[in-house]
This record gives sequence, C-alpha cells and structure tokens, in this order.
Amino acid sequence: MPAAPQTQSIAVELSAPHPTLTVYNTLSKKKEPFRTVEPGKVGVYLCGPTVYDKAHIGHMVGPVIFDCIKRYLKYCGYDVTWVVNITDVDDKLINKANERGISMLDVAEENIADYNGNLTALGVDQIDHFPRATECMDEIIAIIKSLVDSGYAYESAGDVYFDVTKDREYGKLSNRSLDQVQGDGGGGAERKRSSADFALWKSAKPGEPAWESPWAKGRPGWHIECSAMSKKLLGETFDIHGGGLDLVFPHHENEIAQSECCHGKPFATYWAHNGLLRRDANAGKIGGRAERTGETASAVVPAEEQVSGKMSRSKGAGGLATLINKQGGERIRFFLLRTHYRSTVLFSEEAIEEAAIGLESFYRLFKRYHRITKGDFYHLQARAHRTEGDTQSTGNEALDAAAACKAKFITAMDDDFNTGGAIGELFELAKIANRYCDENNLEGGGADNATIGDLTLLMATIKELANILGIFLHPPVLAGGGGDETLGKVMPLVIELRAEARAAKNFAVADAIRDGLAPTGVKLEDRAGGTEWTGGGEGAIDKVLAMLIDLRQTARKNKDFKTSDAIRDRLAAVGVILEDRSGGTEWTRA
Repeated sequence: MPAAPQTQSIAVELSAPHPTLTVYNTLSKKKEPFRTVEPGKVGVYLCGPTVYDKAHIGHMVGPVIFDCIKRYLKYCGYDVTWVVNITDVDDKLINKANERGISMLDVAEENIADYNGNLTALGVDQIDHFPRATECMDEIIAIIKSLVDSGYAYESAGDVYFDVTKDREYGKLSNRSLDQVQGDGGGGAERKRSSADFALWKSAKPGEPAWESPWAKGRPGWHIECSAMSKKLLGETFDIHGGGLDLVFPHHENEIAQSECCHGKPFATYWAHNGLLRRDANAGKIGGRAERTGETASAVVPAEEQVSGKMSRSKGAGGLATLINKQGGERIRFFLLRTHYRSTVLFSEEAIEEAAIGLESFYRLFKRYHRITKGDFYHLQARAHRTEGDTQSTGNEALDAAAACKAKFITAMDDDFNTGGAIGELFELAKIANRYCDENNLEGGGADNATIGDLTLLMATIKELANILGIFLHPPVLAGGGGDETLGKVMPLVIELRAEARAAKNFAVADAIRDGLAPTGVKLEDRAGGTEWTGGGEGAIDKVLAMLIDLRQTARKNKDFKTSDAIRDRLAAVGVILEDRSGGTEWTRA
C-alpha cells in the first residue's frame, strides 16, 4: 500500500473581499471579510436530515437561517447556489424499515415529503438542489477509491476506513488532537488500525440494502456522503458549509479530512454553525435589548453544553407539522430569526406566541395602510438589490429616518448575518410608519397624494427588508393567529354584523357578539379607521362559529330574520355551510 503524503492542502486563490460583509468562521474562530472562490458567485452546502422519522422543529433551524443568508447574499448581488443533502440510507432508516415492515425507500419517501412540507410552511424556498445519498453512489465510491489508492484509507474485512493518523491537520476544525479523538471513530474497533479511524464504506449484513463496490457489497458511511454530494454540485472547493453546532465533530471534521486529503485543496472557505435548540422553561420578552445585540449565546454557552442540551427526538422534540398547524409557519420562522444564528435558541410555545405579538404589530400596520390607500402591502414593488435607490437626504423627516433604519439593517446583516439586530430595525421602521400616519392624520382626512406617496415609500422599505428575512411575503395563512385559516374569512363577517347591529341600534345582537367572542380568545379593537381583530388560538374557529350559530338561533326565535339570514348567507359566501338538523345546527366547509 502506498504511503499517504503528509502535505497540507494547497490554498485556493479567492476573490477580492466584499467591502463590508464579514462572516464568522468556525475554522479560524473569528469573523473574516467575505471572499468567494469564484467572483460574484457563492456555493453553499447545508447538512440536511437523515429521513428515518418525521421532522421536529430543530430540523428547521438551519434551513430557515440559510434561506435568509441566501436571500441576503442575493440582495448583495451574488449568484448563489444552495445545496441541502438528504441522507436516505443509514442504520436508523434500516432499523425503522424493519420495525415497520416496509422498505427503506418507503420510510425515506414518507419522511422527505413531511420535511418538504414543513420547509414550505416556514417559507424556505431558496434551496436549489436536494441530492440524495442513494443517487450519488458512483461519486461516493470514486472518492473512497481515490483515498484508498493514495494511502489515506484502507480496506478491512469488506469495510473501508479513513486513517486519521495520515492527516496531520486532523482536528483543526474542532481543535482536537489525535489523543483526544481516540474512541470517537464509531464501532468496528477490531477492524481498525486506530479507534479514531472512521468508516467510509460498510459491508452489508444479510438482508440489508447494498450497492456493489470494489471492496464488498455495502453502503457508505455517513461522512463521505456530504463530501461526494458537495463536490458533485459545488466543486472540490466551495464557499460556505453550514450545519448545527453538534456537527462540528465528528461529522464536519471528518468531511474536511477526507475531502482535503482526496483533492489536496481546502474543502470549504467558511464554516458557519448555527446554535442549537433547547427547551426553555421561561419564555423571554419580545423586542427587547437581547434581540438587538449582535452578541451570540454561543460565546457564553460552551459548545459542549449546547450539544448536550439540544432538543432531539430522544428528548421529546417532534410533532412539527402539528406545531405548524397550531402556530403558523411565519410565527415559527420569525421566532427562529429574532436572535443571532450562532445563539442558542430557547424554545417554548409561549416564546413562539410572544413572537407572534411582534408580528401582529406589523399585520395591523399593513391593514392600516390598506385602509388609508386601498393598496395591498403584499403587492408592493420593493428594491431587490442593496445598491438600488437614492441614498441622499430627502428633507422628509420620516423618509430620512427610514433610510437610517435601512442602513442599520444592512449593517447588522453585514455583521455575520445578524438577523436579530436587523429585525430590531424593522420594528423601528414600523414605528416610523405609524407615527407618520398619526402626525399627518391620515385616517382622519389628512391623506392626499403626497402623504400617501410618502407612506407607500415607507411601506416599500419595510417590504424590501422583510423580503430579505423571508417574512411578510404573503398574507398570513392563519390570519389573526387563529388555529384555522377559515377564522380569517369568518372574522370580517363577525365585525360587519356587529357594526350593522350597532348602526341599527340593535344592541342585543352587538352585545351578544361581544360577549360571545370573550371565551374564543379573539379580541376586537375599535379604531378610527375601523375595527380590527387579533388573537384566537387552537379551536377558536369552532367557538366563533358556535357563537354565530347561537346568535342565529336567538335571532330566529325573536323573528329577526334579517340577522339570521345574513349570518347564514355570509358564511356560505366564504365556504362555511350551516345545516339545520333535528338535533341542532352543524357547520361544514364547502
């Protein structure tokens, strides 16, 4: 067997640095000016799921963060290719398939569909490629063969292992020495030269899925998959490799070793690791100082503590689809982005609901804009590039203040993608827009072409920056925070019925609506421009419709057929059908 050369990887010449953008690199343990392998282009690889079970919220942290990072890099003018891999062959998948009595492929397909549905719900739509391990066997085997031929890897009883002693830079990402990693190479110690050596290829046991190889029928080790898939789609050296902090060792350390020994050049320029999700017994305040600083919890909470405390299936995480149905995808995305990506994310449903309070302030502003201008915030045309637009002072206090907020937003994002600080500036923009409406009495007769034009510019700035964060792209599916999108269709009818009853001095109906809403969690707020609603929650739509059914029955007993018919007909117009039966009235969706 040839002796492996003990050479360092040869540096790759990078483009000139971006003038302001810096990225924290786990490899160097510091922020570095952002430079790319190819001028104007960025390759990003994020380790994706092993699809042996349904996704939990921890699986969404990386995708939401890197969806935002890609959006910002595009805003900065880069052409970005983002890859998220799928591990669809693994001991866990095989065990799950045996447990359920179905094929490994069926397990994978079921859970990939669940994962993709959750990504869609959280607005993650920037991923360019979803390679699967089972689709890249030729590329995997080619890298392993190269490592064996060059002496970095060896075959043993049909398995193939990477010899960590042949890589003098092994441990550079996690800052571990060879003595510190002994015993961390997985099982099969009797077949290894060193207990730290890790598997590149595993020979198959009887009945297991297997592929032909030069060594034995089997399947790849976990680490080699990412080296092969990233090379196939991004090249031997690419720009940003991401993943959770728990992947630094051994997964990413091993990726570096096998890729750089194979190709003799750096694997990835920047290693970006997001903080992990931990259960939080005490939900924190929304919109406070902690959200607006650029300091990361990972600077305070040691990596080992973050990893040991992370949420996982074994610690009760799960039910993401149920959580999305209850809370809504935009709430969860906003919750994940409101702190810096390297921070530990302290999870509780109370924290998500508190994050929703901040979202509601934006939704109210968008409704206010519609009342004043009849325009739709979601259809506003916003700038797509940071260099667009005039940066000079306009002489308009509100527009100049908005421009200052935008500059601070960009500064935060330039500082290692600090979404927490950026969101703080988005709140400031909302305050500026609301103050402009108040000071110019735009809902009390003060609106004219000039003030409406200025307000639209303010709202377009909010839209521009929200697009970077991937929020407010569409009206919220769960309008008002309710547990069903039907609630968003029904509540305007409730508000109309109440307004008509008050105008007709039918206070019995108006009071019945007010009192009937109290137990539903929905609150009405009467404003100068009209009545708005907020709140709701799980089961709110059932309670609201039960209130309307009771109201209709009372109206019919009182021979108030105008009210009873209005309830029936207006509900039918939004797809809610009332069916009168001998045992009472029931409702169904059309």
